[in-house]
Amino acid sequence: MFGYITINRPELKIRDEQRYRAFYCGLCRSLKKRYGLSGQSTLSYDMTFLGILLSALYEPATEEGKTVCLLHPSEKHPTLSNRYVDYAADMNLLLAYYNRLDDWKDDKKLRAKVGADALKKKAEKVEAAYPRQAEAVKTYIRELGAIEEEDSRDLDAASGATGRMLAEVFTPEEDLWAPHLRKIGFYLGKFIYLMDAFEDFDEDLKSGSYNPWRGQAESRLMLAGKAKEILTMMLSECSLAFEHLPILQDEEILRNILYAGVWNSYEESVKKDLEPFTEASEKAGEEAK
Repeated sequence: MFGYITINRPELKIRDEQRYRAFYCGLCRSLKKRYGLSGQSTLSYDMTFLGILLSALYEPATEEGKTVCLLHPSEKHPTLSNRYVDYAADMNLLLAYYNRLDDWKDDKKLRAKVGADALKKKAEKVEAAYPRQAEAVKTYIRELGAIEEEDSRDLDAASGATGRMLAEVFTPEEDLWAPHLRKIGFYLGKFIYLMDAFEDFDEDLKSGSYNPWRGQAESRLMLAGKAKEILTMMLSECSLAFEHLPILQDEEILRNILYAGVWNSYEESVKKDLEPFTEASEKAGEEAK
């Protein structure tokens, strides 16, 4: 379900894209160092955003380095690492573990079961270190399961479970900034859940799988306008909380993500849905010449 909180590359300056990639590679390196290859395989854009956000807010001592990886073994890539990148790695591992457990429960996919087993002991260490966040993730799994079983069409209820969970994940400690971080996490969580459901809408209609948007339109394309309005409301609240934070470092990267990057999947989905109509229009235009 995760993976929507990323950059809009065409609108990002080259130096900012390079710095974003350094954080991304730093998170990847932290996952490998702390949890091995199985942990490294869980790398996500969402927790890269969290690492950059917390680093920009708290401005910890940050180590610059270079590393190679399996995907790019021939050259070293710059990395940025600090305590909040490590925190993002811990949360990344925890979320990946429970996501794989949930996939095994819902779909009985052997791959998900094997993946969860590989992360089990590592996740237990994270739970011991962060009991508040771990309990939030467990509660989220239970609440979402109950909502889906009821086949609830309440968008707030369905997305709220993800929001409450991510609110705790986005809050590493109780301090002056915790209320704002919780609000950012809460509305990003709601956005992620509803965006994922929007993206899967047509497929879920065909398969009969649960989708909170069901009944509001007959196709994803017909749903697009209403979905964008609601998703925009989620991001407006998230962005309002973000702008209350005293962030100067990497603000352009963070704004790029919150104001543009998060819409990548929505725009790609709508573009895909419009392709048959665009092709038909172009064909008609050619025939009319």
